[in-house]
Amino acid sequence: MRIMAPMSLRHLLGIPIISLIFVGVVFAEDWKPIPRLLPPQGIEIPADQRQKIETDLTKLESRLQQTHLQDASSDLLADVQIYAKAVRLALDLDEFYKPTDFAIATKLLASGEKRLDELALDQHPWTQQHGVLVRGYTSKIDGSAQPYGLEIPDNVNLDEKLPLYVWLHGRGDKDTDLYFINQRQSRHGQIAPAGAIVLHAFGRQCLGFKSAGEIDVFEAIASAQKRYKIDPDRIILMGFSMGGAGAWHLGAHYADHFAAVHAGAGFIDVARYQHIPPSRYPAWYEVKLWGMYDVPDYVRNLFNVPMVAYGGEIDPQRASSQIMGEAFKAEGHELKAIVGPGMGHKYDKGSLAEIMRLMAEAQANGRDWYARQVSLQTRTLCYNRMKWVTATALVRHWDDSRIDANLINDNQIEVKTKNVAGVALTSPWKHPKAGATIQVTIDGQSFSVPVAALSAKGGARFSLNARGWTMDQGSVAPPGLRKIRGLQGPIDDAFMAPFLVVVPSGKSANPQVQKWVDFELDHFKERWREVFRGDLRIKKDTDITPADMRAYHLVLWGDANSNSIIKQIANQLPIQWNAKQITANGQTFDATTSVPVAVYPNPLNPSRYVVLNSGPTFREADDRTNSLQNPKLPDWAILDITSQPTAKAAGKVLAAGFFDEHWQFEPQGTERR
Repeated sequence: MRIMAPMSLRHLLGIPIISLIFVGVVFAEDWKPIPRLLPPQGIEIPADQRQKIETDLTKLESRLQQTHLQDASSDLLADVQIYAKAVRLALDLDEFYKPTDFAIATKLLASGEKRLDELALDQHPWTQQHGVLVRGYTSKIDGSAQPYGLEIPDNVNLDEKLPLYVWLHGRGDKDTDLYFINQRQSRHGQIAPAGAIVLHAFGRQCLGFKSAGEIDVFEAIASAQKRYKIDPDRIILMGFSMGGAGAWHLGAHYADHFAAVHAGAGFIDVARYQHIPPSRYPAWYEVKLWGMYDVPDYVRNLFNVPMVAYGGEIDPQRASSQIMGEAFKAEGHELKAIVGPGMGHKYDKGSLAEIMRLMAEAQANGRDWYARQVSLQTRTLCYNRMKWVTATALVRHWDDSRIDANLINDNQIEVKTKNVAGVALTSPWKHPKAGATIQVTIDGQSFSVPVAALSAKGGARFSLNARGWTMDQGSVAPPGLRKIRGLQGPIDDAFMAPFLVVVPSGKSANPQVQKWVDFELDHFKERWREVFRGDLRIKKDTDITPADMRAYHLVLWGDANSNSIIKQIANQLPIQWNAKQITANGQTFDATTSVPVAVYPNPLNPSRYVVLNSGPTFREADDRTNSLQNPKLPDWAILDITSQPTAKAAGKVLAAGFFDEHWQFEPQGTERR
């Protein structure tokens, strides 16, 4: 490697170099900042301690600014940036909780300095280190440096292909980057599988391994796969408590990524975990959106992977095993569930030993990618693939959707669907099959499919229309907008992929709108930093380039008067908005006292979203339990902004709904509530 030109301060924290705006948080006049719940406010730092930590941190940040690595070693900077970011957030956000914590910051900064010293000598011994250590990667979502922990047994050979056990931690309101890194580089975790690496996912601390926390798990796995010889067919997912909820969720939504899944305790849905009777359900669209994460709605996916549940005999969270056991039984399957005798919210030694035995057995067998029977169950194209089966279109989002595919013999595949309008099949064989065609039957309709089509990019594709199923010719998408994987909504979906916040260079046409935008934009910046553990990637509307359009979902703030990008696309959006009124789905609203929030394919690049005036839609009130950190708004909404935004909502919802499968308004009164 060789040292290259200095980097920007923003890049040292792992954010791509683009023109950025540093705006101090000054909330709208008369509106007070919303108190945060996560992470809790820490203790006051004595002036001398703050000065010492700040001095050491500034030194590390300055060195990082002057360091840039070329070639394959360039991603090693993230292994240092995680230390600087952890201490910077702890200082800026008052995340020290007892006097002894100040020494943790000093220790982490020393670790960062040591790694940087070694990089300056063209060395990186930690990349071959055994035992416990922490590494980092640069997230594609926001460009931030994110940590993950590793445990590498002394007796494993890093030149050999190794199994990977992914462990998801429990909830820790105070376990920010600082404490996660300190724990993971100084102590062993709860499991110690023989001959395998254990990866401890951070999950952006306390998001229940959902939203950006969900993507963190897979970005950490990808980073480990890049750096170590990980066998992709021997990856095991495990977790307990909040981590158990994460294992239920990720296991059910991504079953084909793992050789086995174990979930200890945790929650699996909203209504039963929160004891919410139907009489107290929130708005109909929020209930629909429970289908984003509620695990029983995805139960059939777990038939594709060995699944082991655990609950202590007297642990209230054992209910997750019982509810999922009922869901398995309703579909003709049985859940392997282990009960810890006399246990509360923890493992007993015997149960954990049995769980580890089952995981080792599944790991030895490996992932069965080419299973003869595959079940896919979903409610959104966000989760649309299982092994060699993909749903490419739904009849209607947020309704129960299924594909069951069966390789009856080497000459016939039978497929049954529910609420699915598009199917893609790739090869169900590990080795190419001899022969010209195979018979594919979908819901009783038969097709003679070239075997080569199954191996082609995208596989063999089928579409449902008014006359029934047809086999698509080629891989050309049909004209016009349609909800597809990665462009299916709701608003929160935009924050699970690379996005760029576009701030207005002008002023809104209405003072109340300007006041609300100023407040909510500042709230978004602070909340992303506090809860999502990163800094937003930000540009002015006047600085947006064609490359930005191609690379990012654009999160547009302001109105057509203040934001030139909104003005440019205003006539191509389904919501019409001028200085006097907003028109949405046949209704009109006063533009001086309300704003639209929405997600929609970017008219300037329909392969990416534009988002109007919104960050993630769950807020501070939802942070008290990870089970509530779910999308609160659908594809679009009109908000009353005459009063201060709260910990629960950015404004009173005047109207809201989903766009249909062609990104058009659903007719009023047709919503399935």
